[in-house]
Amino acid sequence: MSQFDVVVIGAGPGGYIAAIRAAQLGFKTACIDAGVNKAGDAPALGGTCLNVGCIPSKALLQSSEHFHAAQHDFAEHGITVGDVKFDAAKMIERKDGIVTKLTGGIKFLFQKNKVESLFGKGSLKGRNGDLWQVEVENKGEKSVVEAKHVIVATGSVSRPLPLIEIDNVNVLDNEGALNLTEVPKKLGVIGSGVIGLEMGSVWKRVGSEVTILEAMPTFLAAADQQIAKEAFKVFTKEQGLVIELGVKLNEIKNDKNGVTVSYEVGGAAKTETFDKLIVSIGRIPNTEGLNAEGVGLEKDERGFIKVDGECRTNLPNVWAIGDVVRGPMLAHKASDEGVAVAERIAGQKPHLDFNTIPFVIYTDPEIAWVGKTEEQLKAEGVEYKKGTSGFAANGRALGLGKAKGTVKVLACAKTDRVLGVHMIGPMVSELVAEGVMSMEFSASSEDIARIVHAHPTLSEVLHEAALAADKRALHG
Repeated sequence: MSQFDVVVIGAGPGGYIAAIRAAQLGFKTACIDAGVNKAGDAPALGGTCLNVGCIPSKALLQSSEHFHAAQHDFAEHGITVGDVKFDAAKMIERKDGIVTKLTGGIKFLFQKNKVESLFGKGSLKGRNGDLWQVEVENKGEKSVVEAKHVIVATGSVSRPLPLIEIDNVNVLDNEGALNLTEVPKKLGVIGSGVIGLEMGSVWKRVGSEVTILEAMPTFLAAADQQIAKEAFKVFTKEQGLVIELGVKLNEIKNDKNGVTVSYEVGGAAKTETFDKLIVSIGRIPNTEGLNAEGVGLEKDERGFIKVDGECRTNLPNVWAIGDVVRGPMLAHKASDEGVAVAERIAGQKPHLDFNTIPFVIYTDPEIAWVGKTEEQLKAEGVEYKKGTSGFAANGRALGLGKAKGTVKVLACAKTDRVLGVHMIGPMVSELVAEGVMSMEFSASSEDIARIVHAHPTLSEVLHEAALAADKRALHG
């Protein structure tokens, strides 16, 4: 029976990073994962994020944006193109190539760092003295390894919708939405979260009529509402997405005529039939097959594994990270938790602040934020000041042909410490890092305003918003 210092269950962005960092710290490490490639004939590391989530969705977003630009934007640059055609199958092929390259990259990193990769489903079997026994099941064959420490990084799965079963033919989850090889004439999306908006945007740009049905009465309730309202206007009035809020679903039928959704909105009954329907109503922690109950691993009322502030579970030397525990379901949060746990096992004292974890939605324009929203500050009774600036007069944005959007900086009215940074606009997924850095170092809005920002760059809009927080904007 093989023995390890650390065994990680799950090779997503939390698990594989935890395994690598543990190995770097001198621990004999193994990582168990049951992921397979699209064809189902070979292991594929990287979890949901790399295989059917973050990475492939960004590939499709970029392809669809290029197609849209060729149709609508090139002419103003003096570029004339002929009959622009779209090949959905080729777009999917490119996406698959990127995924394959990156999954192979993780395999290489495991080899480089001497992490033993074990293929199969991992489950906790119990204790053998000071060691945990972890079973690895692969196609009915079982083996057991032992470890001083176990890190559970089993991620999450799509939340099911009781009204309809996902078949990934006509009714799709995130995986099915990423593998359409033909453009549906009419596409329905249930849920206006990150997945719903991103996938709706992809297929709208390449020719689908897209309707998004959202149960919440507020669009992007987690985002700052000034930014969310601007996004809603862009997506609906300018890009043509139909977004219904406050929707109550009554019935969904999947038959030869398509997927028919009966629902109510604003007291009115409506029925729509779609060629394809994407269900994206959130994700739930994945603990199936882990044998949590068998070993007494505690979970909360929502199914998340209970952990303390340092990711320790109620069981000695069993840790849990990422989507399977509390906190935002974000790949970068999982990765940093994985690093932190490996370092804690080594006796180090790492720190991870949930208040400075950035959120990004990769629509066009992109949406990104870190810290408190204006609504949260009001609800908490915090005195604050704000500064806003737009991309409309930014030279770099105008040159890119992407001059829509706003940056907002929120700072404490008494100390000027930055409390939140909220953005909609071009490449704000990159710009938000400056907001994260500022908050991590307890910067003031004046600190951002005093930093020299290169000209012409998109970052000047953040600089201007920081100036505006102190009522000394220079370009507005």
